[in-house]
Amino acid sequence: MRQPGVDLVRRPAGASELVLLVHGGMENSQADPHPWRPALLRMWPFAAVARAAAPAAAVGFLRYRYRGWNGAAADAAADLRAVLDALPAEIRSVLLIGHSMGGRAVVAVGDHPRVSGVLALAPWLPPGEPLVALRPPVVLAHGADDRMTDPAATTAYADRLRAAGTPVTTYLLRNEGHAMLRRSGDWNRLVADFVGRTSPSPAGGSVELPWEDRGSAPAAVAEITLARLRLPVRERFRVHPDD
Repeated sequence: MRQPGVDLVRRPAGASELVLLVHGGMENSQADPHPWRPALLRMWPFAAVARAAAPAAAVGFLRYRYRGWNGAAADAAADLRAVLDALPAEIRSVLLIGHSMGGRAVVAVGDHPRVSGVLALAPWLPPGEPLVALRPPVVLAHGADDRMTDPAATTAYADRLRAAGTPVTTYLLRNEGHAMLRRSGDWNRLVADFVGRTSPSPAGGSVELPWEDRGSAPAAVAEITLARLRLPVRERFRVHPDD
C-alpha cells in the first residue's frame, strides 16, 4: 500500500524547521502521483528559492498516495496531516507552501500545531470550503487569468478569514494563469519573502503585487529543468502504516 511522505532535497544538521512544498493534483483520481508529473516539477524552483531564503531549514516535497482530492476523503489533506503528525521530533516548525490542490491542502491543515505559516498559490478553494483557524503568516496569491481555479474564490475565503480575526495577505497577479509560468520571478519572490518572513500584511482585500517580473514561459520551463537537475532528492521520509 502506498504511504504519504516527504522527499527532502535539503536537511542541514540540527534543522528544526521544514519548508514543505505541496503540489497540485486532480479533483478525483487514485492513480499513482509519480515524481515526474508537471504539477510536482513546477514546485522545484521554489525549493531552490527556499534553500537560499532559509539556509538553516530543511526543504522537501510532500508525496501523496493519490493524484486526486477525492471528495469527502480529502486525500491530499489527510496525507499532509499524517506527515505532519509523524515528522521527527526535532522538526518543530513547518512552513507550508501549496499550489492548486496543494493550496487547498495547506489551508485545510494549516491549524496543525507544527505549522508556523501558510502560503497558498492559486489555491483551489471552492465555495463552502470549511474555515480553518490559521496562524499568521497567511498569504494567498492568485493569477488574474487563472481558468483552473477561481481567484474570486480565493478572495472570498481570505475575506472570511479576516472576518474571523485572522490577518491575511492576499495578492492578485495580472497577466498570469494557473501554471505560474508567465511571471515566474514574481512567484519566486513571493516564496522568498514568505520563507524569509518579510511578507507585508495589507489590511484590505486583494491587491496587485508592488513589483512585476513577467519573464517568459520558456524561461520558466528552463528554470524548472535546471532546478530539478541541481536539487536531487537526498532523503526520503515515509509515514508507515503503524505510525
